Amino acid sequence: MKSKVFSLKRTLIVLPLLFQLVTLLVCFIVFMAFALRMDSGGSYTDESITPVIAHAIIRNSDGSFAVRLTPELAKLRAETPALWFAAENDAGQRVEFGDVPPQYASLTGRLSELSYAQLRDRSPPYRLSAVIRREESPVGQLTILGHGRLSEVSLTVLFASSAFVIPIFVLFTLISLIITPWIVRRSLAGVHRIAQEAEQIDATRRGLRLSEKQLPREITPLVRAVNDALQRLDEGYERQRRFIASAAHELRTPIAILRVKVDAADDAACRRLAHDVDRLANLAEQLLDLQRLDTGRLDEVIELAGLARFVAGNLAPLLIASDRTIEVIADTHCSIKGDTGAIERVITNLVQNAIEHGGHHVVIRIIGHGFEVEDNGPGIPIEERERVFEAFHRLRPRSTGTGLGLNLVQQVVERHGGNVSILAAPEGGTLVRVEFPAPSGCDPQP
Repeated sequence: MKSKVFSLKRTLIVLPLLFQLVTLLVCFIVFMAFALRMDSGGSYTDESITPVIAHAIIRNSDGSFAVRLTPELAKLRAETPALWFAAENDAGQRVEFGDVPPQYASLTGRLSELSYAQLRDRSPPYRLSAVIRREESPVGQLTILGHGRLSEVSLTVLFASSAFVIPIFVLFTLISLIITPWIVRRSLAGVHRIAQEAEQIDATRRGLRLSEKQLPREITPLVRAVNDALQRLDEGYERQRRFIASAAHELRTPIAILRVKVDAADDAACRRLAHDVDRLANLAEQLLDLQRLDTGRLDEVIELAGLARFVAGNLAPLLIASDRTIEVIADTHCSIKGDTGAIERVITNLVQNAIEHGGHHVVIRIIGHGFEVEDNGPGIPIEERERVFEAFHRLRPRSTGTGLGLNLVQQVVERHGGNVSILAAPEGGTLVRVEFPAPSGCDPQP
């Protein structure tokens, strides 16, 4: 069953954000409930009446104050028939409108000493509920004590709290939506970096380690464990490489002695063992080739046409002796960078493989970014063209060969960043194509 994959970023962003918003909402509700609970009860006068009252007060010709029934004041009185108010300036001049309750008589002449107040009655019809405000009017600054439209305290507290809390709620939400993802992305930037570093690790680039810089403390143990595992893998690979190299070197001496003894033997049966000795010698050399894959230089300039002619020249005597021919076709001068010895062994292995599988005429053809080795043998079935690159895989049982040749070819080519493929030759037989990326120079041959 496939395990469900979850996003760490989403977990670190969405869940804390939801928790913060729910917490803020609960705090808002608790604040509202507390504000309503703390209220003493009763309706109160709407503060919006004082500016209307202030603009309705005028001065008579004798200097006294009078109330002018402006449209706004008329509308206010129509909405609240019990409207009353008193207004005083700092000099004690006073004007009243409606039935001012006697409970406020003590404020006569002292109203200007106040600037702000909310007075609330404890029982209906709340005629004592009033508001005190300082307002600018046509006759100057006045202190107004008035009773007008009544509002319920619960709605007022709700609106007042909303005006204060909602902007904070919105600001907090916006900050969370912007800051939280930024913090998470910044915190996980090191994880993204080590993921890119891990993509660079492969069999041909050993010794690489994941960086532990700028990593969260919780991720560091995982990175260290991976680095320790890479260290153990490198050490195991190095032990294996040294063992193969030592074994191959140790085998060369007894094989050389055995070859001399077989060649010098008088017994025909003994001399027939020469093929098996050659097979052992070839295996030892191929094991050394495996070891050389890690030690060869990849910065040598290789002129493929010249290298192909050199290999053909070395193999020509053996081919002529076995009634076979070899041809080099170079329409381009193509140079690549790599290990000259390794590429030489690639060409040699491909030619020998073509001969061993029935090819009587072998062609080495230089193409624009690599080369091809073509033979006129029976060919390789399509279903076997990938498997022949596996180590020790053979197309058919033979008394010669080790099954390592094409595997070594593939490893060398891939280490040079290239690709090797097997195709059917136009005239029958097999065509092995080796291509290298970005050749340093390929010029048509004059």
